[in-house]
Parts: sequence; C-alpha cells; structure tokens
Amino acid sequence: MASISSTGLGSGLDVSSILSSLMAVERQPLTKMQADASKLQTKLSAYGKVQSYVSSLRDAASKLSKSSTWGATTASSGDAGVVSAASSSTSAAAGSYSVSVTSLAASQAVASGSFTDKTAVLGSGSLSIELGTWTADQTGFSPKSGSSAVSVSVAATDTLADIRDKINNAEAGVKATIVTDASGARLVMRSSATGEENGFRVTAADDDLDNTDASGLSALAYDPSVSVASMTRTQPAANAVATVNGLEVSSASNTLTDVIEGVTLKLNKVSSDPVDVSVVSDTESIKTALTDFAKVYNDLANYLTSQTKYDASTKTAATFQGDSSVNAIRSGLRNLGISSSGSSSTLQRLSSIGLDPQADGTLKTDSTKLTAALGNVEELKKMFVTSGATLGLGEKLRTWGDKLLGIEGAVTTRQSSLQSQVSENSKKQSRFEERMTTVEARMKAQYTSLDAQMSKISGLSSYVTQQLAALSSSSS
Repeated sequence: MASISSTGLGSGLDVSSILSSLMAVERQPLTKMQADASKLQTKLSAYGKVQSYVSSLRDAASKLSKSSTWGATTASSGDAGVVSAASSSTSAAAGSYSVSVTSLAASQAVASGSFTDKTAVLGSGSLSIELGTWTADQTGFSPKSGSSAVSVSVAATDTLADIRDKINNAEAGVKATIVTDASGARLVMRSSATGEENGFRVTAADDDLDNTDASGLSALAYDPSVSVASMTRTQPAANAVATVNGLEVSSASNTLTDVIEGVTLKLNKVSSDPVDVSVVSDTESIKTALTDFAKVYNDLANYLTSQTKYDASTKTAATFQGDSSVNAIRSGLRNLGISSSGSSSTLQRLSSIGLDPQADGTLKTDSTKLTAALGNVEELKKMFVTSGATLGLGEKLRTWGDKLLGIEGAVTTRQSSLQSQVSENSKKQSRFEERMTTVEARMKAQYTSLDAQMSKISGLSSYVTQQLAALSSSSS
C-alpha cells in the first residue's frame, strides 16, 4: 500500500490513520486468499509425496512381477583357491558341477641376451611383432585371425629403454620390460593376453643389412620357424585345460565364461582333486526384493494414515482429512494387501508368505513364514508373476500404481487441479491488489478534497470571527 502524505493539515483530522484503518478493512479478503493459497500449497506438496510413495511401490512391485527377479542364482566353490565361481545371469541353471584344473593359461615370454645397462644402443632399423600360434616344435607359426603385424621403428640413437617404450606404445599385443641383475640388462617381451593364439614372433629389419646375426637390432629377433632365435623363449603361450563333469574344456583365458551357462569360472591353481561348484537359487536377493517391497508399501500406508486422521483433542484435521481421492487410494491399497493370486496353489496371499496385513493398513514381516516361503521359490514366483490370463500380485500392484500416476490417474488429475487453483488464487490476489490501489487512491482523493473544504470553512470562520470582533470594538 502506498504511503499517505500529510493530509489533515487544514481540517485537523488524522486522515492518515483514518485511511489506514479503512484500507485494512478493505484488504481483509486478501488475508483469506493468502490463507487459502497456503492450504493449497500444503495439499499440493502432500500430493507430491503421495506420488513419490506410489512410484516407489509401483517400481518395487514391478520388480517382483519380472521372471528375472526369481531366476537369480548364486554360485559357490568348494575351494576358491583352485577355482572360484560367480553366477553372471539368470540363465544359470541350479545344479552341482565337478571341476578339475589340469593346466592354467599362460602368456608367451621371451628374453634377450644381456646388455651393459638400459642405456645400451643396439642400432637402427625396425622390429615387426606378429601374434599367432606356434606348433609344438616351433617349426610352424599361424598368424592370429583378425590380427596383423605391427612395425616398431628404432633410431640409431635409441637406447634399450627407448625400444621398450616404443614397443609398449605400439599396442602390438606385447608388453616389454627391462630386467636388470648382476649379468646386466635384458629386454623381456610378454604377450598381453594368455592363450596359444597369443604367442608371437619378432622379426628384425636391421640397418646393418644382416637380420639374423644376433648383432645390432637383430639381437631382439625371435622366429624359430626360420631358425632365428636371438631371444630365448622363457615361457610358451598356453591354453587353460580343465574338466567339467568329466568333459575336458580348453580356453585361452583362465576365466571360463558360459562353459556352464550363466556361470563364470576363474581358474586359479592346478589341482588333481576335483572341486565342487554349486549353483543355487539366490534367495537372499529375492528376500531383499520382498522386504524392500514391504517397506515402500508401509511407507505409503503410514503416510496416508497420518494425512487423513483427525485429532479430536486439538480439533485439528490433517491435510487429506475428508479428501475422497486419497481415501480411495488408501482403500485400494488395503484391498490389494489382502487380495489373492490364483497362480499358486499353495501361496496365494501376502499373509501366507509372512507379510501380514495389520489393522493400520501396514504389512508386518514374519521372518519365520518368509523363510519358509523362500524354500519354495517356484510357488513364490507364481504368486507375483503373471501366468497366462491370471495376473500375479506384482502385476496387480504395478498396474494399480500406473493408473494412479497416469495422465488421467487420480494423483495426476488431483495435482493438476490443485495447481490450477494455486494459479487462479495468485491471479485473484494480483487483481485484488490492483483494485486496492485504485480504492486507496480514490479514498485519498476524497479525503484530500474534504480536507481542502474543511480548510476553507475554517478560514471563513476565522474571518467572520475577526469581523464580528472588529464591529463590536467600533460600537463601544
């Protein structure tokens, strides 16, 4: 409200106070609008929480409605030091497997002769590194499919350390290191990956024009198939060999993927004794999914209860007290909590698996009953997963949540309605404020005019008084 100037000087009236009091009366409807706006915002915020709780429940129910949740498995090994096991997908079938490790996969390694130190200079030229498989006697070499030879250029000033770095930067599938001991410095090359197909040969194009004399850059050549072995093979490339339930398997890696479908085996040590690997249903992850579901169910139930109650002692109603939409949601949740699923012949209600509906609308977890139900995962799955035309309980709850949160759902439409009311209230306040500005200006103008008239009357009264006094004085 604009400030009021010093009217009333002519009339002697406290016009400022009069205008302030009148405007306070005029503005009383705005106070109610502001109170209504606060209530609308509170209810809109509360509906936002309902939306969040329903969304969480829907997601938890959706998880229980999926076959993949119930197909989760876990793998364990009787001796993880020999072979460790992990279930990597829901495709793993429950069962027991006997695994023996005959040999581990290995990388090929070759070592050069000794040099003075890592600053030794060998000469210029290039090295060609090619991955592939050696025959047992190393008289034959088959290049690896999809791989090609990689050339490494060596300058006349490059040291042994420089050559090492250039090999490592070439990404040829081989890593180089320098080993230094009492005999000097040696360059060691090792294939980056294990397996027979990751063996390698190194050929030299030596600028001294002799590529096989073990002098200059030729000192780093290794290709026994053409009788060039300036470097010494210290370890051959090899596949891992194991037996699974008596069947021999071979792998370029010590990690066996899908030899047992859905299970990853990691071979760690050779052992003549077989190791038992077990694949069982992962009841812990299923239990977690069920208890998570119960928690978000209770979160929604508790919130709806707290927001629809009436406190008789304080005569205070909660935000949703008397809200038909929320009461319908609360009723729907309770009905779903006690509903049955016809897919399972033994487990049909939440109460039968240890999620017992309570008088306040929540679910109480009975650990003993829940553990017993987890002993029959297939029947438990039937209870939540849709089978043919029979909706599982998980699907029922997911569909219920989708309807509430859909474009025409109860939660969405109520939020939209409240938002519209908040917007309209704001517009009404703005229009009212504009009207109050006009009313105040009108009142101020009226009282300014009154003050002027009162000032004239006061002046006339003073003049008349003066004239009468003068007349009386002249008469005496």
